[in-house]
Amino acid sequence: MTHCTHLPLNYSKTESPNILNVSVLWDDNDLILVDCGNPNSIDLLQDALRWNGLSLNKLTKIIITHHDYDHYGSLAELKEKYPHVQVYATQVESEYINGSKRSLRLVQAESIYPTLQDNQKEQAMAFHKKLESITPSNIDGILEPDTDYPWCGGITIVSTPGHMPGHISVYHKPTRTMITGDAMVIEHGKLETANPRYTLDNDKAYQSMKKFLNFEIERLICYHGGVMTQDIRENIEAL
Repeated sequence: MTHCTHLPLNYSKTESPNILNVSVLWDDNDLILVDCGNPNSIDLLQDALRWNGLSLNKLTKIIITHHDYDHYGSLAELKEKYPHVQVYATQVESEYINGSKRSLRLVQAESIYPTLQDNQKEQAMAFHKKLESITPSNIDGILEPDTDYPWCGGITIVSTPGHMPGHISVYHKPTRTMITGDAMVIEHGKLETANPRYTLDNDKAYQSMKKFLNFEIERLICYHGGVMTQDIRENIEAL
């Protein structure tokens, strides 16, 4: 039996939630995280897994959809604590995750900084420092875009560039679940494109979303926004 669900990680210490939706796939052979949250997320991940009768001690693989800090911020600490875990990303994204290239999000933030008002610069600088603080992590395996892998009953790595150049989504065949990463988001119950301000190539991002129409999808898991199970095709077409 193979399974797929999301792990809502709430980073807010107030009544207003700040939730990231990490996905987890598992069967008798593997426990796979798709993305792993902000830095210092191990306790949140462990608690969320425990609700599903799982544990990080059984973790075998981590797939990173792209190198935004909230998607791989905990990768280095997870790899340090669980060194047997195999980390996978596309070739393009791996070069940013392992530190051989500077984060494109940091490059973008630095380019915008001179245009900001003085009252915006303090917050912007704090964001720069957050990006610079992420510890690089080596990648164990390169994922080939638009390729099938046998893990957890079968997944397809869907190339969905735009938000980031090597961005991927993950389709879990047995449960007909599409894990979108940041290719799409859900806001107030409505499917939306990722914020154009943080999407490096909006034209490519729109073209990538069209790929989802090639799949039979019964459930969407969006990193920002959670799960959608109704009228999925209609919502994608509306975008």
